Order: sequence, then C-alpha cells, then structure tokens
Amino acid sequence: MNPLLLAVAVLLIAIPAVASAASCEDPSRGSKTDRGLACAQLDPITIFGSAQTARDVAGGASAITAEDLDEFETTDVVRALRRVPGVALQVEDGWALRPNISIRGTAAERSSRVTLMEDNVLIAPAPYAAPAAYYFPTFGRIHSVEVLKGPSSITQGPSTIGGAINLRSTPVPAEDSGFLQGEYGSDTTWRIHGWYGGGGERSRFLAETHQWQSDGYQSIDRSDAGTGFQKEDYLAKLSFTSDPAAAVYQQLEVRLHYAEEDSQQTYLGLADADFHADELRRYGASLLDEMQNQHDQLTLAWRLETQDGMGLTLTAYDNDTERAWYKTEALDVDGSEDPQSFRGTGWANVVAAVNRGMDLGGIAANGLLAILDGADTAEGSIQVRNNARDYYSRGLQAVFDTTLQSGAALHALQAGLRYHEDQEDRLQRNDNYQQLNGTLLLNARGLEGNAGNELQDASAWAAYLYDRIEWADWTLTPGLRYENIELNRQRWRTNSADPSSREPDNFRDSRENDVDVWLPGLGALYQLGAGTRIVAGVHKGFAAPSNEPGVDPEESVNYELGLRQDSANLSLEAMAFFNDYENLVGLCTNSSGSNCEPGEAFNGEGVHVPGLEFALGTSFDAGAGWQMPLNVVYTWMDAEFQTDFVSEFFGAVSKGDPVPYVPENQLWVSLGLERGPWSFFLSGNHLGSVCTEASCGDFEETESAILFDLSAHYRISDALEFYGVIENLTDELYVASRDPYGVRPNKPQTFMLGAKFGF
Repeated sequence: MNPLLLAVAVLLIAIPAVASAASCEDPSRGSKTDRGLACAQLDPITIFGSAQTARDVAGGASAITAEDLDEFETTDVVRALRRVPGVALQVEDGWALRPNISIRGTAAERSSRVTLMEDNVLIAPAPYAAPAAYYFPTFGRIHSVEVLKGPSSITQGPSTIGGAINLRSTPVPAEDSGFLQGEYGSDTTWRIHGWYGGGGERSRFLAETHQWQSDGYQSIDRSDAGTGFQKEDYLAKLSFTSDPAAAVYQQLEVRLHYAEEDSQQTYLGLADADFHADELRRYGASLLDEMQNQHDQLTLAWRLETQDGMGLTLTAYDNDTERAWYKTEALDVDGSEDPQSFRGTGWANVVAAVNRGMDLGGIAANGLLAILDGADTAEGSIQVRNNARDYYSRGLQAVFDTTLQSGAALHALQAGLRYHEDQEDRLQRNDNYQQLNGTLLLNARGLEGNAGNELQDASAWAAYLYDRIEWADWTLTPGLRYENIELNRQRWRTNSADPSSREPDNFRDSRENDVDVWLPGLGALYQLGAGTRIVAGVHKGFAAPSNEPGVDPEESVNYELGLRQDSANLSLEAMAFFNDYENLVGLCTNSSGSNCEPGEAFNGEGVHVPGLEFALGTSFDAGAGWQMPLNVVYTWMDAEFQTDFVSEFFGAVSKGDPVPYVPENQLWVSLGLERGPWSFFLSGNHLGSVCTEASCGDFEETESAILFDLSAHYRISDALEFYGVIENLTDELYVASRDPYGVRPNKPQTFMLGAKFGF
C-alpha cells in the first residue's frame, strides 16, 4: 500500500470511538428481505450533497432506490440505468460486466466520459491516465444508485460533460441483522448474495459476499466450452462513532473490498449473414478468449461534525486492479512464422470485408469467411494477445460543509479538495496460432512486451466550491471546479534478452501533458406553486485529456431547462438540454473497433447534442385491493457533428453526421400490480437503432428493438420471499452492437428463480 495512505490509516484508526452508532433511514426501506434497511453509515457517500433527494437538486438528477432494484432483482447496470432519462448504453456481453455508459451524448465506449464512483470514491482503474472502465463493481450487490447531470455534477470529476454515477453499497445496519439470497436460472446461471451486520453500541460491522456464475448463452463452433463467467466479491466494513452529544461528533468507517472475475468473453463478433443464420454463434477463433481480473480496495472515511453545523469528511482510498484479457486480436492472411514477423489486420476489417464481399490482402471474401468458419483449407496466422495491465488509483479527499444564514437567504456551503494519482502499466504479449481442421494450434509464443510495454500515469489536484442558496421560492447553486492534471506516458521496445526490461537503451518515446482548467456552473430551482418547480442551469463540461500531441481537451458548454411536478401520487419531470461541444475527443481502445493504436486520441471537433428527457411515476387503484404503479421514462437526443473532417478513429465525417452510439429515441415503461403478499412487474423497453460510424452506411447501424421483462414476487412472511424473473420475455434477438469486431447480440430470453431471507 502507498506509505501516505498507510500513515493516514494508522492516524484514523487511533481516533477514539466511544458511543452508540448513528443511524439513517433509507426512504426505500421495506421488510428485511428488501435491500433497504436502517443503517449506520456516513451520509457523505451520497453525491446529492445538501439536497435531500434527487427532486431537490437544482439540476438534472435521478435516484434508483433499493426498492426499484428489487422489482426485477436487477444484476445488470444497463437494465437499471434504463430507468434514468438521458442515459444511453451500448450492449456488449449481455451482463454488463464492463458496461458502456453515455450521459447526454458523451462517448459510451467503456464509460470513459462518465465519472464513476462507489460510495463517492472513484472506481475506474485509472480515471485520469486511462479512463476506460475495464473494471466495474458487481451490480448484484449494489444497494442503490445516484446519477447527477447538469451543473450539479461539477462537484464530481474528472468528467463533468455528461455527469456522474455513484453506486451505493450495502450500508452497515444499525441493528444486528442479516440477509441471504439464492438464485438459479437459464444457462446454469446461479447467484448467492449474503451479508450480516452487528456489533455493540460503540462499533459496528458488516460482512458481505456475492457469488455469481453462468455457463453463458452463446455457443463456440466445434466446442462445448462455456461463454459465461465466474465472479466473487467480498466486502467488509467497520463503523465507529463518538458520543453524539460531544462538542465534535466523529464517525470513522473502514471499508475493505476484494473481487475477482474469470469470464470467457471475446471482442470477436459475427458477419451479418452468420448472425442472421444463428445469432448466438461464436467463431472458433475466439475459443481461447478469456478475461481474468482482480480488484481490491481500502477506503478510510472520517466524518467530524460540530454542534453549530460545520462538518468535515476526510477520505483516503487505494484501489489496485490487475487484468489479463487473452483474446484473438488480428489475422495475417499471408501467414507468419512468429509474432515478430506478423503483419496482420484487425478482425473488424476482416468482418467488414466479408459483409461487403471485398478482397483483403489478396484473399476473397469467401476465403476470409472460410477462416472465420474454421474450414480445413483456411490459411493465415491468427494473433492472440494477452492484454495484461496493472492499475492503481489512490488519493486523499476532503469535503467541508456548513450552513450560514445571510438575511433571508440560507447558504449550504460545500468545499472539496482532492489529490489523486493513478497509473496503467502495460506489458502485453502477442502469440501466433494456426487454425487447422477447425482447431487453434500454437505456432509461437511471443516475447513479453511485444504487444506493448508502457506506463501511463497521472497526478491531479481537484478543488471545488459549491453553494446552495435558499431564498424565498428560489434555490440557486453557483459552483466552481478547478482541475490541475499532469499526465505522463513512457514506452519501451521489446528486448529479446530481457523482454520486460525498461532500461534506457530500450526506451522508445515519452509524452507529457499538463492541464489547468476552471469549470464554472450555475443551477437554479424556482418553486412555482405547490409541488411545481422550474429547474435551469448552465455549466462548463470537461473530460480528462490525453497525451496525444495536437489533441485538444474535451470541453463543452451545457444548458438545461425543465419542470418538476410532485404530489401525493405523482412524480413528473420534463427537461430540455443542449450540450455544445467545442471538441469531442475519440479515445482509441481495443474495444472501440477502430483502425487506430490503443491509447491514441483524436479530435472530433464541434458537436451539438440537443435533447429532451421525460420521467413519470404514479400509481393507480386497480380495484379489489390491487395497486398499479406506473413508471415512464423517455429520452430524445440528436447528436451531430458540426464540421467536416477525416480521422482514423471517426472516419470520414461530414457536417450533420450522427455521433456513433447515441440513440435518437429511447422509451422505458414499467407497470406493476401489488396486493398483500403478491407483486408483479412488467417492463417494456424500446431501443432505437443507432449509427455505429458517423457515415452510417451499410453495415454501420444497429437494429431497433422492443424488449420486455417480467417478474413475480410472493412474500411468505416479513422475513421470507420467493420470486421469479424472465428477462427478454419474447426472446427478441437483434443487432445490438457492431463493436468491437462484428455484430453482437443482446441476451436471449432467460429466467431466474430465487428466494430472499432476512434475519
């Protein structure tokens, strides 16, 4: 562990903790079989700040409660975020192991333009140096979700263009209690989730585990190997508090988390004709593809509050992530004896040539298809790359908050300061295989580092000042954020005597980039009448820059205007927004499927993203004691480039071309039926087609679809509940994505049966 964090840990643990645990009540609390529960947990894990709920935020904000997640026993963050207007998602593996999330038109690829947090701590493996989120928390253990958009998101960084997502983990319970959930379903998918919390008046604890595995829903040619995953999560929390009557109240929480994953996932999709013949097929060239990763985290959070309303939260965090994704990368149509002589082309180009009936490297489209099919006469060498990377992300952050009365105005002031450093360490290897009789045979193992031997690291100071001013019917939230970022990248050549050597004589190149940026924002909320509020805001958006020379930072000016209506049985929000990009940056990764080197960045120049968001929640009396809750979420966006240009990442772009993977229309509707121990929920999700390239030509568009999920719950007692869930009720299969390398399906119809027990 970093010595600085170790010193802070020793200091914090030495603080005396001498009295009863504080408690909080989650608004979604139900019986003990629900995820909602009374808790002894630090309030600052929320990102809504001084606002009590998302409805009080002077800007775009949404909350997904524990009760919402329980309706469909959601284990997929993509399905969960369908409830949030303004969010778009690119399907990849069907379980959202590594989701692609976009907010209000940001790039979706690996969620790199969204600030991702768990309990208000950055969770991407290296959010500044390499923001692509190749690690994402196991969503089945998440308690609730917060989403900030608009000017209120400048309290979070480094990405403020679209917004921030905060995943809230299981709280430490205020009373001795436990929870156990077991589930089994399609494709030998099973899940066990359990926790227990207890302790005395002066200190409390939580121990939690989540175990999840599936054989997968796809079939690999000529193989019975699985295409699923195995995931293990372990979480422990310790909470200590002082006497609430003390002049300075103190609370300390120590959080330890470990997770590991072994998933048989690939970037290789299908050619269109093969997809429409069998949507769930996988080519044999992907047989060896496997992701292995480990993630561990230590977080220490210390909260101090004075009796006159001042508060200070100090948080130290250390995240370490290790991953090795061994997956098919490219094809050398001429064949190659060893990895050093490999002169290949990516599978995305191979699939594109097959779709268009074109030659590639002197091989006709039917010959390329034979290679994909694993025919006996198939030629060429296949490259399999071990994308091995180590990451760390660590830092110290402080948030000071207080309330002040100034005449008729009440100020809820918040000031934050964070020092953060992170690093991505690549030592990747290419191996050569030959496909004979449909079987992959190893020809030559490459030298460590022949596919990338480099370090990318970053250090950043971030500070913000945010004031929530309540005066008469007005709430104003002026804010200012500052980011100072230093980025460095170093690359080394492969040395046959010592492949992993980083000696000076192997040095290849280095790049540096220092950025200072000020990000102002202003939100406003006006109480128009009983339960009716107008919301407006403007702020400057920013995303962490790259090390590429000539690539400008990603910046924008964002506007929003909306209406909220709340009554005893109605919650409604309609919001218009406009994101005016000065420069949209394309970040090349292996999952982008573009003809560029991973790590490179490209200017996308000006982009306009006008949009409308609508959310409705209500409930009807259906008679005979039945209640019928209804939720409707709709988003319209029209993201377009504003200039003509050509780049390796975006291709040939003309003014008016669409930004890839930003859907124009999305609709999510959920209808429930509840009485006594029974509850039923049906959701429908319309997904509009999207262009996967700006040119949006043939084989550059996904398909639209309407997907339904159904769930049924029966509560035996306050402690025991049984449930069943069917996802994709009508078994609708469609072209959900074309990246990274070919057409990818959505998850087919699946069912789960489970039980929950609280004690």
